[in-house]
Amino acid sequence: MGRRVMTHGHDAPFWKRHSLSLAAAAILCLWIVLYICSDPHSHIGSFYGNAIADWTGVVITILATKWFFEKGSQESRQPRREYRNKFMEILHEHSLTIFLVVTGVGWIVLYLRVDPESKWGTVVSNLVSEWSQQIGLVLLTKKLIESGSKESRGER
Repeated sequence: MGRRVMTHGHDAPFWKRHSLSLAAAAILCLWIVLYICSDPHSHIGSFYGNAIADWTGVVITILATKWFFEKGSQESRQPRREYRNKFMEILHEHSLTIFLVVTGVGWIVLYLRVDPESKWGTVVSNLVSEWSQQIGLVLLTKKLIESGSKESRGER
């Protein structure tokens, strides 16, 4: 009596509403800590460095697809029209690709400034690769389908 039933909506605690992104971010933090404490020239150190890039991609996929859109991509939520101004609407409809391109350029700039053979240089190199995969996936899913894929259902 008097107890409130929690749902997965706005009444649920923050940690429950964002448990996927929090868990993925925690795993990413674990890989970073393990990499800091490891020898990057060892097998396990190299693995941790690769895992950082891969899990950064996972975190970005979870978070970016919550707020950004890519019109026509089956991997992205489809935007509702929000702006009368055509340019602003194009920015809105393609905000996921724009975000990935802008942040990808940032990773490239950082990569050009670090020693690619250094401990963190190899991680940044892997992040540039991860970003190119993310951008590629978003753009490829705009026109291409995969039979049997949940995202391609209803497509020919």
